[in-house]
Amino acid sequence: MSAQKAILYVALLVLIVAAPFLFPDYKTQLATLWLMIIVSLTWDMTGGQMGYNSLGNIFFYGTGMYVAAVIAIGMVYDVGEYTNAFGGGKFDFTDDQYFTGLFVGIIGAGVFCALSAFAIGWLTFGLRGPYFAIGTLGVAIAAGELVSNWDWVGGGQGIALPVYPGDFDNFKTFIYFLFAGTGVVLFIFLSWLYQTRFRAAINAIRDDEEKAEAMGLHTLRYKLVTWAMAAFFVGIVGGISAFQLIHFEPLETAYQTINLGIFMVVCVLLGGKGTLWGPIIGAILFHVFKEVTWNYFLGWQWVALGALIVVTVVYFQDGLLGWLRLKKPEWFGVRVENKQQAVAEPAE
Repeated sequence: MSAQKAILYVALLVLIVAAPFLFPDYKTQLATLWLMIIVSLTWDMTGGQMGYNSLGNIFFYGTGMYVAAVIAIGMVYDVGEYTNAFGGGKFDFTDDQYFTGLFVGIIGAGVFCALSAFAIGWLTFGLRGPYFAIGTLGVAIAAGELVSNWDWVGGGQGIALPVYPGDFDNFKTFIYFLFAGTGVVLFIFLSWLYQTRFRAAINAIRDDEEKAEAMGLHTLRYKLVTWAMAAFFVGIVGGISAFQLIHFEPLETAYQTINLGIFMVVCVLLGGKGTLWGPIIGAILFHVFKEVTWNYFLGWQWVALGALIVVTVVYFQDGLLGWLRLKKPEWFGVRVENKQQAVAEPAE
């Protein structure tokens, strides 16, 4: 790593740590920004790097929320009694029970979602192109409907988690650092992973899966491992979101296919598929765009979002990074030599 890049990363790390203190009124928005960055980076692992565009990654987010909640509650009380008695009973959690349940629940959510990715992948990776996207979307929609009719976990009423045992402002700072810490770990992990032969393998699947198989690449294994790694991190942020929201519902909050499920795809398309920084830049731009339109153009925010998608698809098909690479290749370390083209005189 060059000295300039090291200085840049240190400066970014300092900014990440200082952000909730520099902008104390925007802690929730900053935490949501990290959520968008994480789900965008994980979606790009399969959609950008491997060429399998999934519309069902929201399944892991919603499942992570429920798994974390069930673990945290189940360590202290019977989950069925807790959810059935919601609104009438009194269930107290000590500080140790809260934090133990939170951390065990979050890790458990990531592990469960990774295992779920293996199971679902055996069924869905036999599909290609739009069929894979539709198949994964069907899994997410079906999961939301099943959970909304499962009384043991609260059904359509959802689940109410214990409240943070402390000041609410400190709670927002705590949640921010959970999201930011997960995002930094994911970035470091992907920075390393994309320098190994693993990236070459999944890129080969994206470019021509039949040729990759003919060359002896075990494509199904790579596809399953890639999706499981992505699902692990999505499950973790789903678990964090469950504690952040305190109360969540299956369709409107957990398995929100038409909101977060679409937003993560738009972020990657906006920034640039198949890159490390593209999803991050796209998530930042999209989050700022969403916050502005949702606050100042209420009622027209979906129109503005649709216009953004159309402009991105029509004029920035390779995303912002792809467009910049074409316009300013020297910014990406590509030497461009200006050579005068000799104009041949027409033959007599």
